[in-house]
Amino acid sequence: MDYVIVGLGNPGSKYELTRHNIGFLLIDYLIDHFDAKKIGKKFKSIVYEAVINDKRCLLVKPQTYMNLSGEAVQLILGFYKLSPDKLMVAFDDFDLDFGKLRMRLKGSAGTHNGMKSIVNLLKTNEFKRYRLGIGPKPDHLPADAFVLSRFDDNELESLEPYFIELCKALQDSLDNFEKSMSVWNKLLL
Repeated sequence: MDYVIVGLGNPGSKYELTRHNIGFLLIDYLIDHFDAKKIGKKFKSIVYEAVINDKRCLLVKPQTYMNLSGEAVQLILGFYKLSPDKLMVAFDDFDLDFGKLRMRLKGSAGTHNGMKSIVNLLKTNEFKRYRLGIGPKPDHLPADAFVLSRFDDNELESLEPYFIELCKALQDSLDNFEKSMSVWNKLLL
C-alpha cells in the first residue's frame, strides 16, 4: 500500500451532511471518481482501495466517531506497516472559509478532536493533512453547534465543484506534496 487517505467524520445518517463530515463526503467523492473497490468494514472503518496516479491508496472513513479517529488510523498503519508519512488526513476547519484548502506536512491538532486523537495515538504530528474550509463560524454560535450544523443550500451546490478541485489537489500532492502545497493553498471556489 502506498498511501492511506483518511476523511474524518461521524458515522450515521444524523451527521451525513454536517460540516464536521466534509472529510467523509470527500472520501465518498474519491470512491466514485476513482472507481474504488470496497474492502469492507475493517480497522474500525469503512475501507476502499483505489489506484490514484499509479499508487495504491486506501480511502478510509473511520467509524469510531470523531473523538476516537486515532484508533482507526493506528490500526490501519499498524496492519500495513506504514509510517505516518504515508498518511493523509482530510478534515473540517472552521477557521478557513468554505471553499478554501490548506495543505500541511505537519502541525498541531488545534481544536479539532479527531486530529487530537490521531496525533495522540500516533505520537507524532508529522503526517500530511488537508484542512477543508467550512467557515466562517458565526460569532454567536459555539464551535460544536456550528460544525454539527448542516451545509446550507448554496454550500451543498458548491460541494461538487469544490471536490473536483480537491481531487486535482490530492492527485498533484501524491506526486510531490510540498510543491503542490504552493499551488493549491488558495481559494478553490
